[in-house]
Amino acid sequence: MPAGLLWSYLSPRAPYQVGGQGTMLADPTTQALIAADGWYAVITGGLGLACGAVAWAVGRRAMLPVLLGLCGGGVLAAFLTLWLGSTVTIGAVTVEAAASPGTTVVPGALRLTASGVLVCWPLLAVGLFGLLEGMHGYRESPLRRPLGAAPDPQPLQGQAPAPGDRDEGPAATR
Repeated sequence: MPAGLLWSYLSPRAPYQVGGQGTMLADPTTQALIAADGWYAVITGGLGLACGAVAWAVGRRAMLPVLLGLCGGGVLAAFLTLWLGSTVTIGAVTVEAAASPGTTVVPGALRLTASGVLVCWPLLAVGLFGLLEGMHGYRESPLRRPLGAAPDPQPLQGQAPAPGDRDEGPAATR
């Protein structure tokens, strides 16, 4: 999946130091962990918006299956992106951290520290679909009229016209 590979390419790795006590974060003030979460949210959120727009344009006729597909597919795609991005390392991995003498500094594995970003893809896909459908429904609504305008003289479908509103044609003049 290209999203996982792109996330692996763009995200920085946090530096860890390997010493006598095991592996620990070399620089506790590093922003690499937050940056990895941010890149994940940007990539999956953008793809979620694209999926929502395409689904609305193509599949508005069967709304419930499309929404279920957006939600389920978005969750699956988010987990696949996480798995592939944390498994494959692409791009230059640089480690810049001050280490104490006798310790080795290595790049850490790419992972999410904020698990809430996993819902970016399905949430934005379903949200954009709903927003577009709501805007389309409002624009096509027969009840929509400008603020302060007089009510539409045409009766709503299924209602009988008011007694004085009938057009009886030339036969009414006799």
